[in-house]
Amino acid sequence: MRYNKKASILFGMAALYSCMNSVSAKAEELWDPYLRGVFEGLPAGALPPPGLYGELDNYYTSYSSFANNGNKIPGTNLNALVEVPILLWVPGIKILGGSYAAGIGQPFDYNSYQPLQRDFGGGGGNFGIYNTILMPGALSWSLPRHLFIRAGLTILLDDATNTMSDLVQGKLTNGGAPSGNGYTTIQPDFGVSWLYDGWNISIGTHYAIPVTSDTAPGYSYRSAPEFSADYTVMKEIGRWGAGLGGEQEIQIGNDTLNGQTKPGTRSINYGIGPIASYEFQNGLKLTALWNHNFAVRNDVAGDFFDLRLTTRF
Repeated sequence: MRYNKKASILFGMAALYSCMNSVSAKAEELWDPYLRGVFEGLPAGALPPPGLYGELDNYYTSYSSFANNGNKIPGTNLNALVEVPILLWVPGIKILGGSYAAGIGQPFDYNSYQPLQRDFGGGGGNFGIYNTILMPGALSWSLPRHLFIRAGLTILLDDATNTMSDLVQGKLTNGGAPSGNGYTTIQPDFGVSWLYDGWNISIGTHYAIPVTSDTAPGYSYRSAPEFSADYTVMKEIGRWGAGLGGEQEIQIGNDTLNGQTKPGTRSINYGIGPIASYEFQNGLKLTALWNHNFAVRNDVAGDFFDLRLTTRF
């Protein structure tokens, strides 16, 4: 089975954010815990053979803010470059009949946000470390008829370089948004794949649950849980692959600010676009994908591009 034997099939933990809005107009306070669409093109239900694997996602966004009615808000451009290095360890042990894996990721990002540049008289943008991402465990089972399922848990730590509390207190004035979230998140993950004759048809789902609030003097913001999903329909022929990917993010409920619910802040986001890949003789795999958002509410949206490198050490 090609997808169960290639070093390039890294479906790691949930990664980073990818969307932002101003505090007064966004459902999430700042970044989505899961970086939308980042694992499109990977088999969401499968794990590679025993070994240590590396992945680097080079993820670029060009977004604008969209209001609750779905209309774009002028003057709200957001550009972000997100680097997502990941290590995935598959020790070759089985638990409950499933192959076990664990992983860690430490993303970092550079971003500029037009409203903040106006507010602070310019500034190029902000660079910083995002929240550390831990995947203490994931299990993958091989089922009949070329089906694979995978279940795991992701934890995002409250250890970013700067957060919304820094912005609220006037400590971040360089025209960029904070580099990470000021709260801890737990995220159950579940994926299903059909892998046969070079085909990869996969759905990967994630449910991000903030377990603490972002706080500053007189400020306490709690983001609502969020459901995310990545979709892949892809075919590999020889070393080349091509297909279609899609993503969705839906917040489950409204956020709260200082204990009060913020009505009408629930975000919805859908995107779709092509995927292409090539695997070199040394096992290094290069995957490129692009998504365009076509249905958005209370979120930032537009286009994102990801160039992914995966290998086995």
